[in-house]
Amino acid sequence: MHTTMPPSVGRGVSYILIAAVAWGTGGAVAAILYDISGMGPVAVSFWRFAGGVLLLAAGHLVLRRRHPGRPVGTPARAAGRRPGDRWRTLVTTGIGLAVYQTAYFAAVGYAGLAVATVVTLGSGPVLIAVGSRLTMGERLGRTGALTVASALIGLLLLVGGGGAGTASAPLRGLAYALLSATGYAMVTLLHRKRGRDGIGAAAGTTALGGFTVGMLCLLPLALIEGILPTAGDVGRVLGLLAYLGAVPTALAYALFFAGLVSIRATTASVIALVEPVTAAVIAVLFLDERLTPAATVGSAVLLGAVVALTLGERRAASAGVRVGSGTSRHRSDRPWWPVRAVRRRDRSCG
Repeated sequence: MHTTMPPSVGRGVSYILIAAVAWGTGGAVAAILYDISGMGPVAVSFWRFAGGVLLLAAGHLVLRRRHPGRPVGTPARAAGRRPGDRWRTLVTTGIGLAVYQTAYFAAVGYAGLAVATVVTLGSGPVLIAVGSRLTMGERLGRTGALTVASALIGLLLLVGGGGAGTASAPLRGLAYALLSATGYAMVTLLHRKRGRDGIGAAAGTTALGGFTVGMLCLLPLALIEGILPTAGDVGRVLGLLAYLGAVPTALAYALFFAGLVSIRATTASVIALVEPVTAAVIAVLFLDERLTPAATVGSAVLLGAVVALTLGERRAASAGVRVGSGTSRHRSDRPWWPVRAVRRRDRSCG
């Protein structure tokens, strides 16, 4: 019987780090699309989801043709579960992703970019830390909690280092930002728990199902807003939409879900804070923007917190191997690409 192993901690961190960098590039691409296409944020999000669905579906078909005798995205432990469990997971994922995207854009409109980013990305790790403790018993410890706090301070300095901006309805924007963070936390906790327990589908299959549901949720809102571009060069708009669907969507979320198999949910949410750092670097290099001293310090603090939590994950994993069954999870013969999750032989590192 063919079995696959979850990625090692190092690879899990790499997957989530690459996903965060990809998300950071997506913000710049989306901003360009808003300027040149005449489309609003909901329409851009819809096409982003649609592009991700097409690419993930194509990848799914390719895998099925290459391995016709092997079920794609159905681990042995999941095979005996009721079909309704899988559908509930996909529907929850899709709704969570749609809420995360649309509520964030609404928060930007009502409260401004800085407030929306700080509240959404800042409250995400807090909600995930609480949820991880309540649902999975994952503990950060005092050092981990201080590291998360320093990451949030770094995020505040990074995003708040720019101008104050304007806000039409700050309280409403704050509510939307918290709603966005809740959607993000819900998806992260769900897939961390299922991946850790070895009952999740393949990362690509999960992303495909989730984005399909999310696309259907966004469709009526996009039709109301205006789903087609009304300005700009058609070829350029299509190229940017294709990039948005391929890199920050299909690739990034498949990697993110795969990384959650071996990385604690709170750690993953802090590593994902590399996203605004990436966006800031792109703004400096390509959009002629300048980082203030506060934003520069915030970036350094945030990156330092990511490194500290990564080292903590490695130490926890090493300790888990020593006290476990004697079988290391860091096998060098695992494939690079994310694979299906199986039940881990020891859970001592959470």
